[in-house]
Amino acid sequence: MTRFVATFGFIGFLPGAAGTWGSLAALPLGYLIHLIGGPLLLSVAIIVAYGLGHWATRVETFEQEDLDPSHIVIDEVVGQWIALLPLSAGLWFAGAPPALFPWPGWVAAFVFFRLFDIWKPGPVGWADRRKGPTGVMLDDVFAGALAGLVVTILAGVAHGWLM
Repeated sequence: MTRFVATFGFIGFLPGAAGTWGSLAALPLGYLIHLIGGPLLLSVAIIVAYGLGHWATRVETFEQEDLDPSHIVIDEVVGQWIALLPLSAGLWFAGAPPALFPWPGWVAAFVFFRLFDIWKPGPVGWADRRKGPTGVMLDDVFAGALAGLVVTILAGVAHGWLM
């Protein structure tokens, strides 16, 4: 069960860039969660996925040399959902229909989350240097928060409330 959770249904074992696969896999499920319950349900899903991810990562890396193996992608799922949260909240606060799919925002959330997760600026790098499951999960939380901030700023510029 821990391997299933840590790899997000074994997505982490796809060939190539496991983190990118995990982030891509998070998008449709994040959209479905948004459709069902908006930003509140997405927030609950983030908290639950973080808790399960921390537990699964701790079990999967126990007494292992590599404390952050690439096939563990539940951290990318959490970070990607955090990056999507401002989109979900913005749609909800605007009273937009839940099925509205503002694809530029979703693309920006994905691109900026991956950028910050790979580049590891500031707090992302600090968290990444922590050992154990907290570091594995927390760097993606920070990368998601930074991406969410950028998405919010871009939305503000695009919709004219930051001009």
